[in-house]
Amino acid sequence: MAVTHVSAQTKMVGGAPMYPSKDIVSNAVNSKDHTTLVAAVKAAGLVETLQGDGPFTVFAPTNSAFEKLPEGTVATLLKPENKSKLQAVLTYHVVAGKYSAKDLMKWIKKGKGMAELTTVNGAKLTAMMENDMIMIKDGSGNVSTVTIADVNQSNGVIHVVDTVVLP
Repeated sequence: MAVTHVSAQTKMVGGAPMYPSKDIVSNAVNSKDHTTLVAAVKAAGLVETLQGDGPFTVFAPTNSAFEKLPEGTVATLLKPENKSKLQAVLTYHVVAGKYSAKDLMKWIKKGKGMAELTTVNGAKLTAMMENDMIMIKDGSGNVSTVTIADVNQSNGVIHVVDTVVLP
């Protein structure tokens, strides 16, 4: 009889355990809620980067987050000729360093309700709190909610979000 051990630090995302001993990509491929994100990471050529040492903080949009985009957006971004646009969108969801929800909340409090985050593509995201939830706002004012925080990885942390933010 096989026994699967899921520790207190291992969170379930998309029906799959996210093991802190595995890297961001190795965990994400098992989440049924992140198949679009994984396909996009592969199409953008970012697999090796997100399997690297990092550390990275990734705001990981769910499949339903991608479905909120205007019809045809995902299909267009996944085309080889749009690789640089896709890379820009994906790297806008990544911050260099490993930042927990507690870190983000501390910065939001210190910033009197807002904290500015610089993404790896160089653009800014704004973190804020609303109804005890961490929210991420892009430069156009689109807001995403962190629905599952602190999914620890060997090379960083994932915070699952419900909306794709755009640079």
